[in-house]
Amino acid sequence: MIFIAIVIGTLTAGIGSVWLAALLSFGVLARYTQHMLSLAAGALLATAFMHLLPEAFESQLSAHDLFFTLLAGLIFFFLLDKVELWHHGHEHHHESGAEQAHPDKPAAHPHAHQHAPKAGAWAVLTGDSVHCFGDGVLIASAFMADLRLGVIASLAVLAHEVPHHMGDLMVLRTGVNNRQAAMVKVSLAGAVTALGGLAGYWLVDRLHGYLPYFLVVASSSFIYVALADLIPQLQTRLSARQTTAQIAWLMGGVALVTWVSALAHG
Repeated sequence: MIFIAIVIGTLTAGIGSVWLAALLSFGVLARYTQHMLSLAAGALLATAFMHLLPEAFESQLSAHDLFFTLLAGLIFFFLLDKVELWHHGHEHHHESGAEQAHPDKPAAHPHAHQHAPKAGAWAVLTGDSVHCFGDGVLIASAFMADLRLGVIASLAVLAHEVPHHMGDLMVLRTGVNNRQAAMVKVSLAGAVTALGGLAGYWLVDRLHGYLPYFLVVASSSFIYVALADLIPQLQTRLSARQTTAQIAWLMGGVALVTWVSALAHG
């Protein structure tokens, strides 16, 4: 039962996030992108603080060790983010230099520097696949702790992967100018989440005593993505009406996770 739930949860999070990203990038939901960012931030914070961390701290492990793991996880994801930004910034620097040397060439896509230049599409897919594999391991850890937690973690991963996949689709479409081809490639990368789930099922089953640490690492990932990636994109000067809507969608993310938890628990 747990094995089947992990497969379903990882495929839903991995591929479902790509399809939702496509709807927000190319489809009828494109006008609601900012609302989805608020919803995702609320869902991630609620999942980490209301579900994963309490489950981890109910174990017999030292609170000091778990808090240290949380701190180490936040620092690790910060460093990982810095490495990625440095790598892409380095590539963008070379691309900008080439554009200055050849001013007659068309300008690059305005968002391409956030991920990779056109020629780096396979690098984007490789990095995305590795990230999705890690997400799969975290989802499997949550399912191994409790079925309800697994459902919530799957939802949270789906939410935080949507903005990431939106950027990937943008970069790939810039390279191949084909929405369907871009969707297929990113969907295949998203499917790697299921492979991570299978690996996590095998790993956590053999290291069950370390399960609280896996849950804390998952929490640190969700907290970092929400506070360092999603919320800064929302920190813009808005009207009172827009700010109210932003807060409402943020709280909607918290409410959604609470509702899913009650539904799964029932």
